[in-house]
Amino acid sequence: MHPDRFKDQVMIVTGAAQGIGRGVALAAAAEGAQLVLADRSPLVHEVAQEAAALGAQVVVLEADLETWAGASSLALRTLADYGRIDILVNNVGGTIWAKPYQEYAEAEIEAEIRRSLFPTLWCCRAVLPAMIEAGAGAIVNVSSVATRGIHRIPYSAAKGGVNALTASLAFEHAQDGIRVNAVATGGTEAPPRKVPRNPNPLSAQEQAWYQDIVDQTRATSPMHRYGTIAEQVAAILFLASREASYITATVLPVGGGDQG
Repeated sequence: MHPDRFKDQVMIVTGAAQGIGRGVALAAAAEGAQLVLADRSPLVHEVAQEAAALGAQVVVLEADLETWAGASSLALRTLADYGRIDILVNNVGGTIWAKPYQEYAEAEIEAEIRRSLFPTLWCCRAVLPAMIEAGAGAIVNVSSVATRGIHRIPYSAAKGGVNALTASLAFEHAQDGIRVNAVATGGTEAPPRKVPRNPNPLSAQEQAWYQDIVDQTRATSPMHRYGTIAEQVAAILFLASREASYITATVLPVGGGDQG
C-alpha cells in the first residue's frame, strides 16, 4: 500500500461490486482516493460502505454501463459531486458463456461483445471532455490475456477491441495530458460471484468446456497458476498513479508470463 498515493484525486471504478473491481476500490480508498463506484448490482453499496470505513469519500451509482445513457450519467454524476474526473478504471466485463465458437448463438455473441467491449467504449467517451478540459487524466482499461485462448471467442474479440481502443485513444489524446493503458489480466482466483454472469446451471458438457479454459490458462502461463485479485489490483493502480507518468498506450499482461 502507498498511503496518500491518490490523495485529492477523483477515481471512477466501474464493475466495483465484486472481484477485481471491489479490490481496486478498497485499495484506492486506503490510498486516499475520492471514489465513484459504479455497477448495475446493488451490491456496490456494500463495497462503498467498506471503502468509507477506510476513510474515503464515496459516491455510488447503479447504472447499466453497456449503454451510453449509463456511462454518460456516470460522468455527469462524478462532475456534479466532485467537479472533475482524474482517473477512470474500466472494469466491467467477463465471459458469460464458455464453449467452442460454433456453439454460440447469434444473441450470445452480441451479448458477449456488449458486456466486455461497450462499457469501456462508452465510459472512455463519457469522461474524455472533462479530462481534455483539465489537461490531465489517467484511464486504465481491464483487458485479458484471453485474446489468445479457447472456448470464449466473442469475449476474446471484445478484449482485443479494448486493447485497440487503449492504444488508439492514447495516441489521440497524449497531447491533452491523458494517459491510457490497460492491464491484461490472466486467470484470477476470486470468491464465487454473488451475481453470476450466467445464472443458468452448467450442463456436464459446459462444465467440461469451462475446465478446458482452466487447463489452458494454467498451461500457457509459465508460472502455471492463477493469480490473485491483489496481484491484478497492484498493476491497475500502478498504471493509474503518477508513478506511471511516462507510460501510455501500453497493455501490461498480468498473467504469470502469459502475454496474451
